[in-house]
Amino acid sequence: MGTFAKLYPKTRVELRVGNTQQVAEWLENGELDIAFVEGPCRSRKLTAVHWRDDELVVVVGPEHPWAGEKSATREMLARVPWIMREKGSGTREIFEDAMEKAGVRYAIALELGHTEAIKNGVASGLGISCLSRVAVHRELEYISLVEVASPLKLDRSLMMLKRRESRCTPLLSAFMKVAGGEWERDDHAKHPVDE
Repeated sequence: MGTFAKLYPKTRVELRVGNTQQVAEWLENGELDIAFVEGPCRSRKLTAVHWRDDELVVVVGPEHPWAGEKSATREMLARVPWIMREKGSGTREIFEDAMEKAGVRYAIALELGHTEAIKNGVASGLGISCLSRVAVHRELEYISLVEVASPLKLDRSLMMLKRRESRCTPLLSAFMKVAGGEWERDDHAKHPVDE
C-alpha cells in the first residue's frame, strides 16, 4: 500500500482487516473493491485468483518447553492449550482441517480476533498457536516466538477476490500490479471461487 500511495499520491486507499467471512461479505455488499483473503471463500457472487502461496507454522513462546525441542508429535499437539483465531478465519479453517486430517483432538483455550493479540498471548506463555509464516517472520527472527516443526500439512494459497460482475478499472489494475497480482484480461477466463 505504501508503494502504491507513492506512485499514485492523489488516490485514497482504505484498508479494512477482518476474517475471510467478514471480508467476503464487505466485498459482496460493495463496501470494498478488492480483497485479499487467507481462506476458502464459497460465495457465488465473487471471483478469485491465486495471489501467492503461504504456510502456517506452529509457534510457542521462547520460555515454552518445546522451544528447545523444535518439534512436536501428534500426541504433544493434543495435550496443549491452543490460542486461535475466531470461527470464520481462514487461518482457523486451515488449522482445523490439518488437525482433523492428522487425527489430532485438541483444545482451544483462547479464541482471539486478531493475530497480534495471539502472538502476544503465545509470547507470554498462555498457550501455543498456528499462524501464517508471513505474520510471524519478525517474531521468529527476534526469537520472541519459536517455530516448532509438526506433522501437520499447513500449506495454503492466498487469494485476491472481487465481485463477479465488476470490471477492473485502470487504477484498480495498477493497485493489483503493485500488490503482485493481476486479473486475466478476458473476464471469462477468471476462476469462480466456488469451484
